Amino acid sequence: MDPITALLDGLLDDVRPLTSGERAGYIPELASADPDVLAFAVVGPRGRVRTVGDAGHEFTIQSISKPFVLALALSERGRAAVLERVGVEPSGEPFNAISLEAGTGRPANPMVNAGALATTGLVRGDDVDERVSRVVDMLSAFAGRSLWVDEDVYRSESLTGDRNRALAHLLKSHGVLEGSVDTVVETYFRQCSLRVTVRDLAVMAGTLAFGGVNPVTGRRVVDERVARDVLSIMASCGMYDFSGEWLLRVGLPAKSGVSGGLMAVAPSQFGVAAFSPRLDAHGNSVRGIAAVETIAERFGMHLLEPHESLATPAVRIEETVDGRVLHLGGELGFAGTERVVGVLRDLADALPPGAVVTVDASDLARSHPAALVALQAEFESMPPGFRLSR
Repeated sequence: MDPITALLDGLLDDVRPLTSGERAGYIPELASADPDVLAFAVVGPRGRVRTVGDAGHEFTIQSISKPFVLALALSERGRAAVLERVGVEPSGEPFNAISLEAGTGRPANPMVNAGALATTGLVRGDDVDERVSRVVDMLSAFAGRSLWVDEDVYRSESLTGDRNRALAHLLKSHGVLEGSVDTVVETYFRQCSLRVTVRDLAVMAGTLAFGGVNPVTGRRVVDERVARDVLSIMASCGMYDFSGEWLLRVGLPAKSGVSGGLMAVAPSQFGVAAFSPRLDAHGNSVRGIAAVETIAERFGMHLLEPHESLATPAVRIEETVDGRVLHLGGELGFAGTERVVGVLRDLADALPPGAVVTVDASDLARSHPAALVALQAEFESMPPGFRLSR
């Protein structure tokens, strides 16, 4: 067992004694779930997925489908069209609350049920089958494998989903819901009933973490801006009326589901997922929260942790027959140009007449436009012999 997998295995041992919370009793199929199942998974930038615990156990995705259907709506309709139908503000209320904006009737955000119904209503398709097919294709691309609907859970959801139907009719009365209520609601019940494992959720989270590119398949699933928009809303709204405390304690965009699933995103670092069916009063997995909070602390994943690499990109000077070459690596942000500029000025002060200095930026993983503008301006003030190679 490699060291990281051993760390994850120990993590499960730490949270396994937590037995508080209850299964989601209002959906019969979820109420009968084994409460002791526990699993965890993490995927990094190279696409290696590490899993521990009951990693082969399948469960339904439930509300964790919401960010990915939002990604589909944003991809198909654009941000402006989505924001006409649903807001992006934390509701501070339970996931099934009636929380509509005065005057417009928009739901508070896409992560609560009312907002998710409005978002599902934006999925293109003439009937339930066509809309569900688009949803399944999108979520399967995020997971890197074909997902399918658990028909037993779907029927259970549909038979007990009167509150969601009421929410949908209310949205329809405000002109927010697009399409027939029955079509939207049945599509929503089916999207929530897709079967996944913690591995699937980790890969889906990883796809958001790496700007819309699936780290396992290498396929671009959504545009980078779409992934960023989804993560922004997850950060403030993904954990319902626990979102503020979650951001303080854990500091990661996350989404939970009432089957016991939980996924979190460390942008450009990891996608992580946990599963344990016992839920707290907010509808979030008790052991899932503990596991993700622990790994975020141990791995330094909090979004607001200082990251020196942004301000200090990798710099290496090479002496060649043609002169000196300044190699840049990592990520070049606006703050990082200060270090590069300092090195350039030192080289300029010691530059013999006729010498050449080349700045090689070909190994930069990412460079921000403002950083390049600042670097170009610095080049214009340098003596002859400085050149930029990208």
